[in-house]
Amino acid sequence: MSGIGAAAAAARYANAAASAFGEGAAQGTGDAAGGFGQMLSRAIQDTVSTAKTADRVSAAAVAGEGNVTEVVTAVARAELALQTTVAIRDRVIQAYQDVMRMPI
Repeated sequence: MSGIGAAAAAARYANAAASAFGEGAAQGTGDAAGGFGQMLSRAIQDTVSTAKTADRVSAAAVAGEGNVTEVVTAVARAELALQTTVAIRDRVIQAYQDVMRMPI
């Protein structure tokens, strides 16, 4: 995985937006939800994979085979990925609640 920098974040956002809007917009509204769902699924899988990497690097450091810098970087990446996932979840829940409060 690349660094946590602004360029990496912008590239991920561009890829996610392209996959969400590119696939769904070209094929109609029925596939747009599938594109968004696939994007969320990939984001969750990336978060889990980042957390597993942090666990693996931490375990290697405890065994005396790792570098402290690598451990801190891996844990920071995992924390950032988890915070991003929680923020997205909160936004989705808020959007759902806003729609449910709309008068008919």
